[in-house]
Amino acid sequence: MTQDELKLAVAQAAIAYVVEGEIVGVGTGSTANFFIDELAKMKDKIKAAVASSEATAERLRAHGITVLDLNEVTHMPVYIDGADEINASGAMIKGGGAALTREKIVASVADKFVCIADGSKLVDTLGRFPLPVEVIPMSHAVVSRQLNALGGNAKLRLKDGQPLVTDNGNYILDVHGLQITDPLALENTINNIVGVVTVGLFARQGADVCLLGTAEGVKSLIYK
Repeated sequence: MTQDELKLAVAQAAIAYVVEGEIVGVGTGSTANFFIDELAKMKDKIKAAVASSEATAERLRAHGITVLDLNEVTHMPVYIDGADEINASGAMIKGGGAALTREKIVASVADKFVCIADGSKLVDTLGRFPLPVEVIPMSHAVVSRQLNALGGNAKLRLKDGQPLVTDNGNYILDVHGLQITDPLALENTINNIVGVVTVGLFARQGADVCLLGTAEGVKSLIYK
């Protein structure tokens, strides 16, 4: 199976976690896009969706799905999103699509986080994928120095030769070269650096379930 076929398989499997008549949180990225396309087939059975990025909101609306501002929502049974890496305890690296802050905020409201990913995303140790950190623009140099002091190599993410600007008006630092043996401790450490908005480590609030696309079919990894 191709990577896209694996992503489609887990997106289809994730529909089983959508609660009819309720609001669903939707992530950002290529795997999440497959899920949005599948969700559109049952759009009349859900109340609305909450999007983790402007790109996701646009795709949802294009399918005729109502998108609510998170401030309007008091209860959300499930948040469904991909991951750049996930380990055996459900801790993840997210943020390859530059939506890590909104993803973390929306996920915090949901009763359950369902991660959908192809099999290549399951790793023994997080860190091969560069760790995204969203920062206030004026702080990117000073934060880079502190991230480098932790053993990484922080690089400002660029787009068309200029700093990529997130939906929140901030910059992204991608930290290369880390071997993250204690994701929770590193998440706390980086989040405490002045100038950091949030880090793309989802360890304090990891996945409850991971639907993993493999050549043998979709495997369900239950963490909580």
